[in-house]
Amino acid sequence: MIQKIASITAFIFLTSLLFAQEEADSAKTWKFNGLTSLNFSQVSLTNWAAGGENSYAFNGLVNLSLKYSKDKNDWANTLDIGYGIQKQGDQEYRKTDDHIDFTSKYGRKVSKGFFISALLNFKTQMNEGKKFETDPDTSYVISEFLAPGYLTGAIGMEYKPSEVFYAVLSPVAGKLTMVLDDTLSARGSFGVDPGSKTRIELGGSATIGVKKEVMKNVIFTSTLALFSNYMENPQNVDVDWKVLINMKINDYLSANLNTHLIYDDDIAYIDEEGEHGPRVQFKEVFGVGLTYKF
Repeated sequence: MIQKIASITAFIFLTSLLFAQEEADSAKTWKFNGLTSLNFSQVSLTNWAAGGENSYAFNGLVNLSLKYSKDKNDWANTLDIGYGIQKQGDQEYRKTDDHIDFTSKYGRKVSKGFFISALLNFKTQMNEGKKFETDPDTSYVISEFLAPGYLTGAIGMEYKPSEVFYAVLSPVAGKLTMVLDDTLSARGSFGVDPGSKTRIELGGSATIGVKKEVMKNVIFTSTLALFSNYMENPQNVDVDWKVLINMKINDYLSANLNTHLIYDDDIAYIDEEGEHGPRVQFKEVFGVGLTYKF
C-alpha cells in the first residue's frame, strides 16, 4: 500500500509539472527540464571453471526541474527520484538505491543577484531498507517509507548571480524528522525519542547549488545543504551533499555518476555489535545505459 501511495504521489506531481509546462509555454515564464536514465547489467555463468555467481543489477534515475521567473519573482522546483536493486547468486534481492528528494525555492528580488528567499525540502524513500548480517539468511529492516522522512523549511537571503550558481543563507530554519514505522519508532531510530514518531529541530541552514556544462555534453550538478540545531549541539552541523555528473554519448546513450554524502549527528551507525555513534555516510552509483533528456 505504501509503495502504491508513493507511486501515485509521484505520478500526480509529474502530471502537474507537464500541465504547468503546457500552460506556461505561451507566457515564456516557465522552464521545464528533465532527465531519465535506465541502467542494467547482467552476468550469466555456466560451468565456468574460474568460478563466480550469476547476477544482475538495475538502476533508474529521474531528475526533473520546473522554474518560473518573471519580474522580481523567481521560483524553482526540483524532483529527484532514484531506485536500484541487485541480485547475486541465490541471495534475495538487495536494494542499492532508493530516494525521493523534492525541493521548492522561492525568491523575491531585492537587488541585482540578491533575493529574499524561502525554501522547502522533503526527502524519504519508496520501500524498506534492510541490514544484512554475515549470515546470508539473517537480515532486519532499518528503514521504510517515511521512516525516515525529512521536511525542512527555511527563510533567509539568496545570492544568485546567474543560472549556474546559487547560495541561500537562512538564520531561521526548521527540520521535522518523521519515523512513522512502529518498530523503528520504538527503537528511537533516526534521532526520535523511543516511541515517538516525530522530532522537531529549530536552527539555521545554508544551501549551495551549482549546475554547469563543464565541457561539451558533460553536465555537473551539485547541491550542498547544511543545518545546525540551535537547541542541541549547534556545533554538530548536519551535512547533505549530492553530486550528479551526466555524460551524454548520443541522443539515447549516456553515462552518469551519482554520489551522496551525509553526516547527521542524530543517526547512529548499526552493525552486528549494536549501535554506535554517528558516522559519515557515502553512496556512489555509476551507470551506463539508456537516457532521455527533455
